[in-house]
Amino acid sequence: MTTQPPFSFLEQVFQNLSKQLPQFSPPTWALEEMQRRIVLLLNHILLQEQEATARLARQKGRVVLFQWRHLSLKWVATPAGLLDCASPDAAVDLTLSITEESPFTLIKGVLRGDKPAVRIHGDVQLAAEVNWLVDHVRWDIEEDLSRVVGDVAAHTLCRASRRFAQELREFVSMRLDARTTEVPS
Repeated sequence: MTTQPPFSFLEQVFQNLSKQLPQFSPPTWALEEMQRRIVLLLNHILLQEQEATARLARQKGRVVLFQWRHLSLKWVATPAGLLDCASPDAAVDLTLSITEESPFTLIKGVLRGDKPAVRIHGDVQLAAEVNWLVDHVRWDIEEDLSRVVGDVAAHTLCRASRRFAQELREFVSMRLDARTTEVPS
């Protein structure tokens, strides 16, 4: 007897939505504001790691385009070793495109701790620097949170969040393993 995983319907919902709304995209102003907020967060994280800003400063003026489906983010490295939104007509030095189309599959992979498959086109040295940043720069959210709620509360919240994330990863992994070992009848 074959049983369906409990969340398989979500994948079908995402697939149906993407078929029914293939041209849907948020308004331009919302995308621009989202991009500015992401740049602020990334710069906050980069400022916590001196080596990261030094590496990024060596790439000043270089433009990276991140793409997933119909969404794209274009950033330029600043002389200070931070990021800024690139102008729409800026020449792109590196394009990084996430190849997974399904949001559900992408989220499942991220929850398992997998990096998404990315198609890389452009400058190899810049791609190596971006890869280093992805592999080595981490957000110390507990430190930031402690400034707002105090050390003990921040530690407790982060410990609970890590435990929840671990349980969620194990659940997803268990469901994926069960799904791949099912034998159709």
